[in-house]
Amino acid sequence: MTDRTVFTITGPDRHNFLAGLITNSFDAQSPLTYAALLTAQGKFVADFFLLNDAEQVFLDVASTHASLLLTRLNMYKLRADVTIAQSDLSVSLGSGHADPRHPELPHRTYSAASDSNAPSAITADALSALSVRLAVPQTGIELTPDTYILEAGFERLNGIDFKKGCFVGQEICARMKHKTELKKGLVKVAHDGSANADTPITKDGKPAGHLYSVSGNLGLAHIRFDRADGMRADETALTVID
Repeated sequence: MTDRTVFTITGPDRHNFLAGLITNSFDAQSPLTYAALLTAQGKFVADFFLLNDAEQVFLDVASTHASLLLTRLNMYKLRADVTIAQSDLSVSLGSGHADPRHPELPHRTYSAASDSNAPSAITADALSALSVRLAVPQTGIELTPDTYILEAGFERLNGIDFKKGCFVGQEICARMKHKTELKKGLVKVAHDGSANADTPITKDGKPAGHLYSVSGNLGLAHIRFDRADGMRADETALTVID
């Protein structure tokens, strides 16, 4: 996967450092873990995978968000005894560690670029289609700086732990979880195959959401739940499906 960057996090404080920042629990015994870093206002900064490897942690993030995430992590480092560095590791799909977001997603392997000559077991187009079918949001498409992760399905994707204690943006997430009912969210929609990705959604001429990824006659859309019936993307009718 040439669109991924892998950082190494070393130092005796690495697990405590991450614990105070990220949305999910992660300690020395954790398997491959999916999590995110948020703003103090609870908005999305970046999502990533974490993996323990001897005396270091691998952090696997979309390359488009690697620089931003590194800047934020270094900003929070303060006196923590940790070092964050970009590695030469590459990510391959098809074997290795189970993706915690959904059992049908391909496993992930981390190895030196020179050792990664075999192609991944799934193409980029097939992975995108699978993400749509499984309603797994993609970094930079469904997951944007305006995203609240609960609206993007992070609880279903095993990307947040409400029992772990404080993390950046935790107060907003907890309030959305326990004190309000979500009025918007990411859903899978069906259409006749003519819908275009990245298209505004309306109902009776009023804004109802946005259609993001499209694959065949399916798509992922962020919608207002009170306008879910009778939605259209341009002239194409959309129907919410499980």
